[in-house]
Amino acid sequence: MSPVTTHPRGGLALMLAGERIVCRPSGALWLETHATLIVADLHLEKGSFYAAHGQMLPPYDTAETLRRLAAEVAVLAPETVVFLGDSFHDREGDARLTPADAAMLRATGAGRTLVWVTGNHDPIGPRGLPGETAAALAVGDLRLVHEPADGAAPGEVAGHLHPCARVKARGASVRRRCFVTDGERVVLPAFGALAGGLNVRDAAFRPLFRARPLAAVLGAGRVHAVGWRSLRDD
Repeated sequence: MSPVTTHPRGGLALMLAGERIVCRPSGALWLETHATLIVADLHLEKGSFYAAHGQMLPPYDTAETLRRLAAEVAVLAPETVVFLGDSFHDREGDARLTPADAAMLRATGAGRTLVWVTGNHDPIGPRGLPGETAAALAVGDLRLVHEPADGAAPGEVAGHLHPCARVKARGASVRRRCFVTDGERVVLPAFGALAGGLNVRDAAFRPLFRARPLAAVLGAGRVHAVGWRSLRDD
């Protein structure tokens, strides 16, 4: 595992397959060398999906998620933004975007490249929005996919599992979204406002890491490096 260093604006920087990556407090991943911003599992229009099926959730998740994404784009000015799959909660989610939310997505894409990596919730990618669709994407020595593969996969950047960490300290515990990495691959937290999370100690993560991984835990304006021994089950 390479040394972990702090990065301006609260990020955490480390090396992954020879590439420098920055874990951002927002839950986005920044590839500074490639001017590429990566976000996973936005699950846009999750609220409207559940409302249509009788479970009323506040209808503000898409606007909040896109607001946070726009803030990252404004700060970092990426040349490319990669959506790492499950960008929409279902295949018809893009059709339910409000005009204001669709306009915000188009503004985010203005003057830059958008790449929509397909996921299990959105296997065909969005329609009527800027950008290109791909099953996977290579950026330098990194391979960007939605769902992590079992076994060794050096350089893999994935989402899908929505990692969260429970950390106990001073007699109390907190549960936060996190990145999880062993220096060979990284799994990103869900970026969506209504996306849930899976504890990194869950069995689903075991096939992915040959060594005990590090959790890069999202705090208030800062990412905290937390070792395996400090993590707790739910």
